[in-house]
Amino acid sequence: MILLAIDTAGVDCAVGLYDSDLDRMLAARSETIDRGHAEKLMGMIDAVLDEASIALPSVERVAVTIGPGSFTGIRVGLSAARGLALALGVDIVGISTLAVLAAAERRRGGAVAVLAAMDAKRDEVYVQGFSPDAAVLDDARLLSVDAFRAIAAEFTGHGQGRVTGSACRLLEENVTGEGEEVATVEADHFPMEDIAKLGAVAQASGKPKPLYLRGPDVKPQAGFAVARA
Repeated sequence: MILLAIDTAGVDCAVGLYDSDLDRMLAARSETIDRGHAEKLMGMIDAVLDEASIALPSVERVAVTIGPGSFTGIRVGLSAARGLALALGVDIVGISTLAVLAAAERRRGGAVAVLAAMDAKRDEVYVQGFSPDAAVLDDARLLSVDAFRAIAAEFTGHGQGRVTGSACRLLEENVTGEGEEVATVEADHFPMEDIAKLGAVAQASGKPKPLYLRGPDVKPQAGFAVARA
């Protein structure tokens, strides 16, 4: 199966083509731009198709990151993915960015329980736990930093699990535990290889919905809101 993977949920605008039968990435492009995903995305899709010598009608599934992450970026990716899937008549699947972080950590560090944690700013953290075999341990949640620190300390106690993601820097002076391992990053990046592989095995169940976990930072002023269709 040829899968087209799209990620605009974070600071990157990224696209990849994956052959699930060969378990191989055919082509991938990624650019860290923070803003302007809509202007870059379609050109990047054309570029990976050209690089892989694959015609767009050969794509058999579309996978897209659904958040949590950038509100605008999530909408850009979902809109493009839905349009392409509809035009091609193929399945579309949504992939959580937290699941991608956990998959990337398992790929680097082996089969281990992973607490994926993204800095959501405003003293909050997006969090979700995953078992060593990638099963979801709990729902994705938005927690206060203090609540996250408590959960992370319990999760990593006695070397039982690892924490990954940009929120790790919030733990450096607040979590201790024998066998604890924490990797600090400034921003979350979602590897295309992991998005594609998760997308290939995900069960398609209609249109994927955005995983925001909280309302937008900027709300329309009273009296100027436009009703949605």
